[in-house]
Amino acid sequence: MNTMKKIYLLLCLIITAGCSQAQSPVGKTTIPPYHILTTDSVYVTPANLNKHKSVMVIYFAPDCSHCQHLMYDMKSELPKLKDVQIVMITFVLQLKAIQVFQRDFDLAKYHNITIGTEGYTYFVQKYYNVHNTPYIAIYDKNGKLSQTFEKVPKIPDLMTALKKV
Repeated sequence: MNTMKKIYLLLCLIITAGCSQAQSPVGKTTIPPYHILTTDSVYVTPANLNKHKSVMVIYFAPDCSHCQHLMYDMKSELPKLKDVQIVMITFVLQLKAIQVFQRDFDLAKYHNITIGTEGYTYFVQKYYNVHNTPYIAIYDKNGKLSQTFEKVPKIPDLMTALKKV
């Protein structure tokens, strides 16, 4: 009888392990459940996104020279990205610094760009395991991860990745 209990327990453990492996992966494969304060002092989450459009999440810092360079290079391409929802997230709490970044790159005129801070929660930073900014994650129209860039991409490479989604 004791042996039967051990076999039963072993089978239960195997089934439990198998079921946990069969679940869809959680993590970087889906858009992170961010909660950011925008430059308009409004909180937004992924629920504010259009469910049938691709998304590009850019984790950045307003004073980061690489982030500034990316935006400078991307500026001429932004009109081509009107169907891509761009969510720019930073950890910097000073809304004034984020507003200056938004003004310097004239981002307010693009209604598909949301820019804001996650504050000191570092949730998105931890979610992606960001070590350097900018960090870019591109999601398809179904919200599934298509490609990431852990360092500044060349603009043609970024545009090619966005055309695929």
